[in-house]
Amino acid sequence: MISLSARADALDSADPLAGYREQFLAPADFDVVSYLDGNSLGRPLIATAALMEQFIREQWGGRLIRGWTDGWLSWPLELGDRLGSVALGAAAGQVVIADSTTVLIYKLARAALSGSPGRNRVILDTDNFPTDRYVLEGIAAEQDLELVWISTDPASGIRPAQVAEVIDERTALVLFSHVAYRSGWLADVAEINRIAHEAGALTMWDLCHSAGSVPIQLDAWGVDLAVGCTYKYLNGGPGAPAFAYLRKGLQETLRQPIQGWMGHQASFEMGPGYLPAAGRRALLSGTPPILGMVPLHANLDMLAAAGIEAVRAKSLLLTSYVLDLADEWLAPFGVEVAGPRDPSRRGGHVTLSKPGFEKLLDPLWSAGVIPDYRQPDGLRIGPAPLSTSFGEVHRGLATLRDLLEK
Repeated sequence: MISLSARADALDSADPLAGYREQFLAPADFDVVSYLDGNSLGRPLIATAALMEQFIREQWGGRLIRGWTDGWLSWPLELGDRLGSVALGAAAGQVVIADSTTVLIYKLARAALSGSPGRNRVILDTDNFPTDRYVLEGIAAEQDLELVWISTDPASGIRPAQVAEVIDERTALVLFSHVAYRSGWLADVAEINRIAHEAGALTMWDLCHSAGSVPIQLDAWGVDLAVGCTYKYLNGGPGAPAFAYLRKGLQETLRQPIQGWMGHQASFEMGPGYLPAAGRRALLSGTPPILGMVPLHANLDMLAAAGIEAVRAKSLLLTSYVLDLADEWLAPFGVEVAGPRDPSRRGGHVTLSKPGFEKLLDPLWSAGVIPDYRQPDGLRIGPAPLSTSFGEVHRGLATLRDLLEK
């Protein structure tokens, strides 16, 4: 039987995406031997460093304010269309790059509620990412809004049957994550959308842990609204701007509440009163984060060249290999897999659970192995398909095994 080490070598040798690893930046004094946190912050590309320098020297430094009319003003829409095409399964005219995930969730949730008269219930799950829950709790405190909580197992995630049990004619919106941040559970978006739409409700999906890792078909699945970040599998950098999707059929009826000058139909007239721009541009509020969008040019080029289906195929191989290592090396020390084993329900990361794992985080980081930790007792292993090798996964979990032995 082939050893786990030999299997890593064989998988790396057969990896059609192996060449992309050379496109990521690794400084000469790079101290990381295994980066397993691509589901929190993606690594930068060499091309991104060059683009940033070029932008600062030539566009910002050379063109100064003329850059706005050179093209910056159109970036939120142009990059939104490119992202929609490459990673989201969204036709042109529905995606914008703007703000943060938190702000965009607020904008879209408020728009959905205002556009659903006579309905005052929102369905969400107890294990969704904190910002999703906190934003809706804040809106509920402002308005006559009832939050309907579905209790989800932290080792799995939301299921269609759970939604069907609680939805009714008073439901305005359902909000879930496509891939659960803790467990990696991959939700059945199309079926949950069908259930919600039969009840007359709108759907919103958090794509933060799936965009750039898992194939997404927003149009085909009938998604109404979606939000996601660009600093994980899309390698946009710390604090990179988020994106919002607003289905074309809703753009003339839903109105987001943060009325800023960039969402006005005539931004530079600066006149009295607010008149929203047509279509998705009305989702914008303030000045677009142009500098934060620069990395997306390189990252979308890379993802388009690799293809999201090939990325997903490698992601499943990587997480399957993590599961095999966990079963053989870590289970004897009481480590459990706190997430789905079924590849059809598994996103891009695997969560390993053991009481006391938080004490191992610092030794792992000191050894150059970088996963991350989520309460309670969860070590998330998030290999990014374009930047992570199977050998890297092997080295990282071997270090974890050695620490557990001690």
